[in-house]
Amino acid sequence: MKSTSVADRLRDGTGLLKRPTGPLPRPTRHSLVFDAVLALGLFAVVLPYALEQGPGRVRGARDGIAPLVLGSEALGSETGIAATVVALTALAWAPLVLRRRYPLAVLWTVTAATAMTPYDTQRITFYASVIAAYTAAAYSPYRAATLMSLPALLLANGSITSLEVLTVSSSVPTKYVPLMVLVPLVLAANGMRTWKVRTAESQEQAAALEREQAEELRRAAERERARIARELHDVVTHNVSMMVIQAGAARTVLDVAPEQTREALLAIEASGRTAMSELRHTMGLLTMNAEGDAAPATADLTPQPGLDRLEALVARVRQTGTPVALTTTGTPRDVPSGIGLAAYRVVQEALTNTVKHASGASAVVTVDYGADRLRVEVTDTGGSPAAAAATGNGRGLIGLRERLAVYDGTLHTGRRLTGGYRVTALVPLEPA
Repeated sequence: MKSTSVADRLRDGTGLLKRPTGPLPRPTRHSLVFDAVLALGLFAVVLPYALEQGPGRVRGARDGIAPLVLGSEALGSETGIAATVVALTALAWAPLVLRRRYPLAVLWTVTAATAMTPYDTQRITFYASVIAAYTAAAYSPYRAATLMSLPALLLANGSITSLEVLTVSSSVPTKYVPLMVLVPLVLAANGMRTWKVRTAESQEQAAALEREQAEELRRAAERERARIARELHDVVTHNVSMMVIQAGAARTVLDVAPEQTREALLAIEASGRTAMSELRHTMGLLTMNAEGDAAPATADLTPQPGLDRLEALVARVRQTGTPVALTTTGTPRDVPSGIGLAAYRVVQEALTNTVKHASGASAVVTVDYGADRLRVEVTDTGGSPAAAAATGNGRGLIGLRERLAVYDGTLHTGRRLTGGYRVTALVPLEPA
């Protein structure tokens, strides 16, 4: 059981080292060019010092790679020692070209080069290790692995080999320089990294909020367009249908009944005026939505029709020759304007369908004021399809259902057993 627990802990620890705490670095082309220029420039500055001072110090060193070099016949010559110094210098500085793309791998590579460099020669690798440590702390998403690599870098700069602490010379870096430079540098870089991550998260949250607000505005615009489309459908379909029926009746009796023709033409004129008035109102709303809250001086702000306009609606339908009865039950009371408009549109759409699709039928409109609901019902007796009627696409009833759903209302439609058609709308009301 204990061995399993240890294995689990090791597995968890390994997973922690592998787990990134932020996005992977994505340096720009400008950053890569800068890193390449920085690495090559500093390498060119350090290389003369390495060739001048390095071979002599390696020859007298007992740590790092010096024992291996001095013990080799091929590397122990002047040329071999100089080549070793150049190789260590290149191994420390060349990886900095990719320091922002692979920050943790560069840190490990520089740490290895520093560990192989004799202590008295570490000036050629020390500044590379400073840059690598800062880069890993600032850019690497593997925070745990980066922090655990710091002690190894400190040990490498202290040149602890074979468990022996060497005597410190007076050359730079001194015994405590790595500790005094690298630790504050890594802590500062880590803090900067944390700040950058939090800033990025805040910016992402702000961007997400902006996207959500834009999406909500888009949905609101779609709802508004759908509402306007329903308004235009209701206004145009009803009034134009009335005008078509009345024009057909006028044409039929034009020669034999001039007085009836005159009445039909007057009804057509009234329907046209009503349609224009409601269209101007709808367009006025569009103008306000486009230009702000203030309505233009020329906008027609006549209130949208409600239950109080049903008498006028029924009268216009009667002028087409369709008998319509209007019945009100319950105690009439004021209802919200949106509900009143929805109820009006239900009656308007139902009567329009009666005129278009059931020529010769009679209709009954019933408005029932209940204690906690409003019921609007339109029934007709059925008839022969009107000659001028076109097959509907059902959008009118779909629009009514959507309109009523805003107020938790329902719409039921269907044929009657005794013939004809019934449209019933139920809308909840606040208790009287």
